[in-house]
Amino acid sequence: MKRTKKQTATVASPAVDLVALAEITERFPSRTIVLLGDFVADVFQYGEITRVSREAPVLILRHRETQLVPGGGANAANNFASLGAKVIPITTVGDDDPGVQLINAFRERHIDTSCIVRAKGWTTPTKTRFLAGWAHTVAQQVLRVDYEPTHPLRETDRKKLRTALLAKIARSDALAISDYGLGIVNLEDLRTAIGRIKKDIPITLDSRYRLTDYKRVGITAATPNEAEMEALHHTVVGKNLIELERCASSTLSDLKLRSLLITRGKDGMALFQKSSQPAHIPIYGSDQAVDVTGAGDTVLAAYTLALSSLATPLEAAHIANIAAGLVVMKRGTATVSRAELLEAIHNCASGTTP
Repeated sequence: MKRTKKQTATVASPAVDLVALAEITERFPSRTIVLLGDFVADVFQYGEITRVSREAPVLILRHRETQLVPGGGANAANNFASLGAKVIPITTVGDDDPGVQLINAFRERHIDTSCIVRAKGWTTPTKTRFLAGWAHTVAQQVLRVDYEPTHPLRETDRKKLRTALLAKIARSDALAISDYGLGIVNLEDLRTAIGRIKKDIPITLDSRYRLTDYKRVGITAATPNEAEMEALHHTVVGKNLIELERCASSTLSDLKLRSLLITRGKDGMALFQKSSQPAHIPIYGSDQAVDVTGAGDTVLAAYTLALSSLATPLEAAHIANIAAGLVVMKRGTATVSRAELLEAIHNCASGTTP
C-alpha cells in the first residue's frame, strides 16, 4: 500500500554502544578545532518590576545587574572549550565594549584569541535581553534589542581572517562554521581554505539563513533545526516524517553531505546519511526545556568533536543529543562540560537517565 503525504514514516532509533560513546568523549581533550563564525555578545539586563509607567502602558524595571556572555559562534567556541577541546576561534569583533568583554571572557578561560580580529569602527553583534521579575520569582524576558554591524568588513580585516584560516586549518582535527548571517563567513575564502586541506577532517556547518549557499564549498555535515529546514524548503513538517525525509534527502544531495543532523526540539533529533536509513533519536531527559537559547551551538560543538574523535555519525548524533538535553535545562546562554556529558552517558548505561 502506498503511503500518502499525511502518513508518517516508520521511526527508527538504532541502539548505540554507550561504552563507545564514553570512550569517544574521553578523546575530546586531544582534539584541536578551528571555529569560523559570527561572534555575538549576549547581554542580560535583570531588573525588578516596580510599577507601571505613567508615561506609557509599560513596566518600569529597577536595574539589578547586567551579565554579558559569549553568544552565537562565541557560544559554540565556549562549548568546544567546555567539552575539553582546544578551540581556535577565527572571527571579528568591534573595537567597542562588547568586543573587549568577549575577548576578555575567552582569555579568562585560556582560549586562544590570536585569530580574533579587532575591527575599528565595526559593531560587535549584540543581543540585549531585558528580564523582569519580582523578588524570589523567576525573571521573564520582556524585550530584546539587537545591535548589528551597519557596513561590511573592510578588506584589510577580511584579509586577516583569510590568512588566519589558511594558517590554522592545516593543523586542525575539524573545522566548524557558525554562520549567523552577520558577515564573517566569506564563501570564496572558505572554499579556497578547504581546498588546501591535505587530510580528511570533518567540516561542519550551522547556518541560520543560507544553508544552500554552501553548495560546492566542501562541507561534510550540517546541523540545522527543523524550523530552518522548513524555511529552506517552504514547507511545514510537524509530525509528517515523510516530509522531513524528503527535505533531508534534497539537502543531502544538494550539499553533497556525508551526514545531516536535524534538531527537532521536544521531538529529539533526526540523522540522515546518503546510504543509511534515517535515525530518529528521542530527546534526552525532560521535554520541558528551561531555556533553549544557544542549544544549537552546543549541538554543533558536540557533534563536530565526536566526529573528529572517530565517532560514526550515529554515535556523534547520540552524543550531541545528550549534550543538548543537558544544556536546555540551564538558564541563559550556557555550555555543557565534558564531565557533565560523561556523567550523563554513564547514567544512560546504568539505566538512571532522568
